Formats: sequence, C-alpha cells, structure tokens
Amino acid sequence: MNRKFKHAPASPKLPVLMHGADYNPDQWLHDPAVLEEDIRLMKLAGCNVMAVGIFAWTALEPEEGRFEFGWMDRLLDTFAENGIYAWLATPSGARPAWMSEKYPEVLRTGPNRVRNLHGLRHNHCYSSPVYRDKVNIMNTRLAERYSSHPAVIGWHISNEYGGECHCSYCQDAFREWLKEKYGTLDALNKAWWAAFWSHTYTSWEQVESPAPHGESMVHGQNLDWHRFVTHQTTDFYLAEIAPLKAVNSELPCTANLMDLFYDLDYRVLAKALDVISWDAYPMWHKEASDVGMATWFGFNHDIFRTLKQKPFLLMESTPSLTNWQSVSKLKRPGMHRLSSLQAIAHGSDSVQYFQWRKSRGSSEKFHGAVVDHVGHEHTRVFRDVAELGEELASLSELVGTSVPAEAAILFDWDNRWAVNDAQGPRNSGLHYEQTVVQHYRALWEQGVPVDVIGSDDPLDGYKLLVLPMTYLLRQDAGERIEAFVRAGGTVAMTYWSGVVDEHDLCRLDGFPGPLRAAAGIWAEEIEGLHDGESNEAVMQPGNPLGLEGSYRIHELCELIHTEGAETLAAYGQDFYAGRPMLTLNRFGEGKVYYLAARVADNAFYDAYYGALVREAGVRRALEAELPSGVTAQLRTDGEKDYVFLLNFSGEAAEVKLQEQGLTLLPSGESVPDTVALEANEALLLQRRARS
Repeated sequence: MNRKFKHAPASPKLPVLMHGADYNPDQWLHDPAVLEEDIRLMKLAGCNVMAVGIFAWTALEPEEGRFEFGWMDRLLDTFAENGIYAWLATPSGARPAWMSEKYPEVLRTGPNRVRNLHGLRHNHCYSSPVYRDKVNIMNTRLAERYSSHPAVIGWHISNEYGGECHCSYCQDAFREWLKEKYGTLDALNKAWWAAFWSHTYTSWEQVESPAPHGESMVHGQNLDWHRFVTHQTTDFYLAEIAPLKAVNSELPCTANLMDLFYDLDYRVLAKALDVISWDAYPMWHKEASDVGMATWFGFNHDIFRTLKQKPFLLMESTPSLTNWQSVSKLKRPGMHRLSSLQAIAHGSDSVQYFQWRKSRGSSEKFHGAVVDHVGHEHTRVFRDVAELGEELASLSELVGTSVPAEAAILFDWDNRWAVNDAQGPRNSGLHYEQTVVQHYRALWEQGVPVDVIGSDDPLDGYKLLVLPMTYLLRQDAGERIEAFVRAGGTVAMTYWSGVVDEHDLCRLDGFPGPLRAAAGIWAEEIEGLHDGESNEAVMQPGNPLGLEGSYRIHELCELIHTEGAETLAAYGQDFYAGRPMLTLNRFGEGKVYYLAARVADNAFYDAYYGALVREAGVRRALEAELPSGVTAQLRTDGEKDYVFLLNFSGEAAEVKLQEQGLTLLPSGESVPDTVALEANEALLLQRRARS
C-alpha cells in the first residue's frame, strides 16, 4: 500500500482498520479442532487481528521454571499462514496459583493491612521484587521467542491495570517517592497542612498510606497517594516492557485502559505507552434514547484520542451483551455498527471485542462473544460482526487520519480526585464527572469535534476552552489559560474553579485564583442545594449571547462579585436574587464567560454553547440542522474529510444539509439535501477537506 498517513498506523504490518477480538485458545487446548474451526470463522467474519495470551500464565508456565510454548507456537504459525495477526499479551494480569502458594508476598495487601488470598485479577503487588522478577523472566522468554514472529504486530501489556497495595514494600516505596518529591519533612508537612489535628510528622517512618482505620482526612496525603499509585503502576509497566524492548525495540507496546477509570492518572501512564488502547462497554438501550450513553462514551473516546493526539485502538467492546452489567441487554438492530463506527468517528483505528469465543465456565461464560456456545456462524451476532468486518475492510483510507478539534475541555485526574475529596459543598454528590459530560454533550449535539485535554497540554489551535469545575488549578496552568484568553481565545468556566493549588490547599488570593483577573469576578461563597431544591437563572435583556428567558438551577449556587465583568444572567430567587449568575469579561483580545451555578436544563447548555461556538468561529463537523440525538463527527487526512452522521435518538430522523459536495461512502453516491436516518443508523460521508 503506497500512501502517506497523517499518523503512522499502529503497525506497518497491518495498515488497515483492525478488526478482531480477545482470543483464549489456552482454554481449549483439550480440543485441537477448536483452533481449526476458529480460523475458518475468523476469516468468515473479516477479522484480521487477535489479542492472545492475556491470562495464559499457567498454560505458558504450569510449574515454576517449566515453560510450555508449543501451543503458542502452533497458534501464531497458524495465524501467519492465514493472514491473521496478533497482539501478543504479557500474562501478568493474573498470576498462577503456584506462585501465590510459594511466594505469598506477591499478593496484595489491602488498605486494612490484611494480605489477600489467591484469586481474581491484578491481585499482586507492583512493588514486590519477586513478582517483578517472575514477570521479567516470563517477558524475556516471550520476547526472545516471538519478537520477530511474522504474525506478531505488538505487545498487549498485562490487562486493565488497576488497584493498589499497602504492604511494607509499598509503604517504603511511598516514603521514597515523597522524599524525592518534597525533600524535607518540613516541606511535606507544609504541603499537607499537617498542623491540622496535630498531624505533623517528625520522622519519615511515621508516614503511611491512607487507611480506613488510620489516616484518611489529610487531603494532600490522599492526593499524593493517588499520584504515587499511578507512579508505581507506570513504573511496573516500564519494568514489564524493558525486556521486550531490549529484544526488539520496534514492536509497539500498549496497555488496555478503561472507561473514565478513577484509580490511575491516564495522562501519566499514557506517556509510557506507544499506542493508546481502551475497553468500552456502554449500557445501550437503558433509556428510550441512547444520547446520554453515547455522549459519555464519545467523551471517553475523545480522552483516549487526545492522550497522544493521534488515533487509538478500541481493544475491547462487546459484539452483543455484557454479562457483568446490572442488566445484560442485547444490542438492537443497527447498534453494533453504530457504536463501532462511533469509535472510529472519534479516532479509533480498530474495532475489537471481548471475546472471540464464549468460555464454558467461570464468571464471564455469559459475556458476549462473536462465536456463541453453539459454535457456528449461524447467529445474529456473528452476522452483525461479519457485515461490519466487510465494511471496515473497505475503509482503510481512514487509518491514521486525525480529528481537527478547535474546542477543548479541561479534565485532570488531580482535579477529579481533589473535587471528590473536598468534603463540601455537597457531600450528597458533587457530580463532577457528570457535570463535565453535560457541558461536553452540548458540543456533541452540535457536531463540534472536541479534545479532552490536561493542564499541561498546549492550547495552540483552540478557539474555545471549557473549564468545568476546575477546582484544583495550578498557578502555571492558570497563567497559560490567561495567556490563551489574552491572545484571543474564549474560555467558558464554571463555579468551584481555582479554589485550591496542587497540594489541595485553599488559595488565599480569592477564587478563582489565577484566573480571577481574566474572569473579572471574585467568588465569595458557594452553597449546596438539597435534592429537590432549586433556584433559577434569569437572562438579562439584550445580553450579547442573545439568550432569553429563565432556566432551572440545582445542586450548586456560587455568590460572585463582578470585577469588571458584565452580568448576562442573574439569580431569580433566595436572598441572592438579582446577583450575577452568568458573566462575560473581555480580557485582552479574548473573552471569559463565568457560570456561577449548575443549570439543570440541557436546553440552556445547547443555547449557551451554540452561541459560544458561533461567536468563537469554532468549526463543526457538518453544516446542517442536527436533530436531537443525532451528531456529526469528523476525521480528515488534510485532503479529504470523512464525516460520520450518527443517530442515537432511538427513532428515525432527518438531517437537512447546508453544504454541497458530499458523497456517501463506500458507494460514492451524491448525498441529497435532506438525509434520512433510521433508528441506530450511521452514515459515512466524504468531501474535499475544508481549510
């Protein structure tokens, strides 16, 4: 294939959209006929890649020091003979029973300081010298044997890293990490405000990880423990890949990440990954419309694309149902294709599943799979997968294309942890994550491509920056945002921003801290409202955004003073009726909008962000009237734009186009002025790239 990619494909061996699944032939070693049949079915389904060996440690090393690679040799050789490729996994996600028996120190210790029994996954200590040694031996053997195998396109490192350990090894590692970070106990005590409740430390040995029966109320300590867990997990990952890279540095390494995962700062871990991959399991059809679920997962797709500003891989999704959810709902007709193309629209270069063939036993025996227990292709799910595989094979030109976003939302794990540890103003639920996605949804509904960035990411090229509840805001990050506004950018920020610094210490210069001058306001107080309690936002006549009427407010109300900002909306009720609720400050060449309360109505956000997008000149994926529940997403190679029309409304819809020159892929037919979409339908359009 002689063409140039804007971004290089994950593997030069497979420069097409990847389509495949997690495959566990180690569960079927007793029946060699299964592999032969699976190869036939993989080709029939249009699958070109499998993730293999993910939980195969016992099959590879049934006893300490005795390795059995014959079955893996046969598998990979058979793949190569049939044009199928493999993400070869390191099996560290679940250690064998013989290891737990002989070396109990590899097992995790909980926050209660009690060591776990053998079982589950990731029930091992990332600091354990024994576990690290055993992983190194296994990974070295795998690298020496398979790094040059023609079927292997990269390494799938472990599986869904997560969790923490509180053993003595981890306590020592935590203290060393803190010593490197702070240098002295005085600096540590100051950062943690340890004088509160007389928690001042006088020796490093007194410092421990948070515990339910010990220390858990020092917010700076809690925040640093989260950071340390991320550091230690990343360090373990780097130790995992060291022997792999030593043998063949060209093979890419990935670790499959998870849906808005709380325990790890993925921005830190992502720096160590060659390719971003993640596992998506939406709960489709929970409501009449799938818009809420689609926006949540669209937000996730955009996070994972933005981590490296290049395409990612959808490493796991379900071809049918998910057995561990509260209700195992089947995908309705069209949803498999729609949800798969949604991932591609937001930047994925693959659609892969958990799992290829259903297990006979244990906890995931009823999880969806391409091949059901009946073992043949004559099922609805297999037909859906095969049809998608045929379509993906015709869309290789999408590989390596980018998503040209001019709007960005700030989402930091540090801020997330600090917000949820704040102890006020609403301990019944601050709903940080849901709030961020509510703001995102208004842009999604308009078909605006969005990056989800961190505080350290550059702001060049953006026209609109959204800061929802940026509670923890470092001084340097605030200064960069202020410079962005001064240079002509538009910022839309909310209540509960610029409240604490990187140590979770409250600012003493007035909220929103480093953005007080740019926002032109001072936030004096914030009030939590009880569930069922509300206020209202009353738009001021003739405001620059052209917003009218009033909107219901719930959960949080901030009392602010204008310091040069213009009031666009005011509170309608309570003792602060008439005080500013939405303001605009013109700062340098740009503008800062400040929303002082949480508005309940999505209609407000639609109108608000609609006005901001128009005013800032932010590019939408498609000039069209998009009905509720229908979005447009965009990928481009700089010469051609690929526009995805995705209908998550749960019913048929029509889209009235306001531009010409669109053709339908893969047929090449011209697109009429009005496009009809069935429920759960997706269309892929193409046009000449817009400058």
